[in-house]
Amino acid sequence: MGTIDKSNLRCIPKIDKLLESKEFCGFNRNFLKKCANTFLDSYRDRLLSGCLPLGFDECVFEIKKIYESAFVKSLKPLINATGVVVHTNLGRSVFCDDLLDEVKPVLTAYNNLEYDDREGKRSDRYIHLRGIFKNLLDCDDVLVVNNNAAAVFLVFNTFARNKEVIVSRGELIEIGGSFRIPRVMEESGAILKEVGTTNKTYIDDYKNAIGSNTAMIFKAHKSNYDIVGFTHEVEYSKLIELSRDNNILDYYDLGSGFFDFNKEFSAYEPSLEKISQLKPSLVSFSGDKLLGGTQAGIIFGKKKYIEILKKNQLLRMLRVDKFTISILETLFLYYLKGDYEKIPTLKMLNYTKDELYARALSLCEILPLKFSPKVINTISYSGGGAMPNKPLESFGVSLKFDSDKKLESILRENGVIARLDGGFVVLDVRTIFDSDFVKIKEILCKI
Repeated sequence: MGTIDKSNLRCIPKIDKLLESKEFCGFNRNFLKKCANTFLDSYRDRLLSGCLPLGFDECVFEIKKIYESAFVKSLKPLINATGVVVHTNLGRSVFCDDLLDEVKPVLTAYNNLEYDDREGKRSDRYIHLRGIFKNLLDCDDVLVVNNNAAAVFLVFNTFARNKEVIVSRGELIEIGGSFRIPRVMEESGAILKEVGTTNKTYIDDYKNAIGSNTAMIFKAHKSNYDIVGFTHEVEYSKLIELSRDNNILDYYDLGSGFFDFNKEFSAYEPSLEKISQLKPSLVSFSGDKLLGGTQAGIIFGKKKYIEILKKNQLLRMLRVDKFTISILETLFLYYLKGDYEKIPTLKMLNYTKDELYARALSLCEILPLKFSPKVINTISYSGGGAMPNKPLESFGVSLKFDSDKKLESILRENGVIARLDGGFVVLDVRTIFDSDFVKIKEILCKI
């Protein structure tokens, strides 16, 4: 075994001398020292392995690279050119500038999150949403937790621990992230009681399953799939009636809920207004899907059940903060005023074909001719597990390159997430903001 030449170690600069370099003016001294030690450890190993020594300035440069790389943010904005409006991987719903401007005064100051400034005493953080939501849906009360999965878990744990929950076999769903209804029930302490078959469940299946240990009848939205053909499922109104006759709860996990702003969607999804008119025990849905808001699990229904949910110690672990509440309060006010233009998710879902064509033409006209840009018909989707069988007619711009996969990769590396279709890269304009058109042009011009 050969001996290691340690003479090069004399070339390693003193750390104090390195830290005094003018290149590090204004740097955080404590973190800089950590970066310098990281570099020196690596540099020592490289010298022992036979690498040539570096000059002092080169050592400073390497330390600076380590320091600055630590401040590159991982979470960054992207351009969604996929046509999927509520894209789960891309952050779901987007906020408009007006909304952020409106909540800024609350978030940059102390506020009355849990303080009654009239009475001068502690208050409930959920009252800020109660009045607006009751005006929107004429429901008894509302409660918000950190996401809809948490809402489902909280309801099961509160009302069905060690008790049976009746659910159709056709609704034992799994959604993204391996969220499975049977497993959630098990973890919450509820006992799953399946009824019917995968494709057909009748009211008598529910009736015959009710026993002395039954806590509730549960209905789950099928999220990102649908069962078609030889099928039958029971309307929620019938399940509510059956639950009342047997003095048990009814609970509907809507997955994604929306207000009845678009009559066309009502053929594919039950609107919140229609569900609320049935006076259900409890309903929950996500805040960042078709609603167009922030991540939250919104529970509404009868006040007596909401009050019981609030007493569950789990709520402390699942509760939302001032950011979520202020965002939802502003969003609900937009709905109440009819300011749908301030909700980007709704705006994208409601583009007309003429508007989409005009936007595709505008984008196409500014893109470099070397990519043979062409306006084409495309299909968009709402995404987020809503309306899986409701394609949205759209327009986009197709791009041709030596390799479509290479072009897609280059665009992705520059923050543009596009689609591949038939040897072309496709930019669906439904989900591209006007301000992104020039950015896409600049990226393509550099290729």
